[in-house]
Amino acid sequence: MAKYMVEAPHTKERCLEALDEVLATGPEFLAEFHWGCPVGVHNGWAIVEGESESAVRDMLPASQREKWGITEVTKFTPEQIEAYHQ
Repeated sequence: MAKYMVEAPHTKERCLEALDEVLATGPEFLAEFHWGCPVGVHNGWAIVEGESESAVRDMLPASQREKWGITEVTKFTPEQIEAYHQ
């Protein structure tokens, strides 16, 4: 399984709707998100595991599947970074 970052941009006017849509998918999914809304950055971010980008897209609220971004992400170790320098 790979890890993917989900980005959930929305407007101030649609903020509560976006939160409700994520909550409707289940409280476990909502728990994965961090939100910038309280400081005026109307976006949510989550790191989730999935078999593929399309599998992660299927986790999203149906109305947002084509609007929200999904990026496969990874972490690097110090050793990997050093190896890139060689």
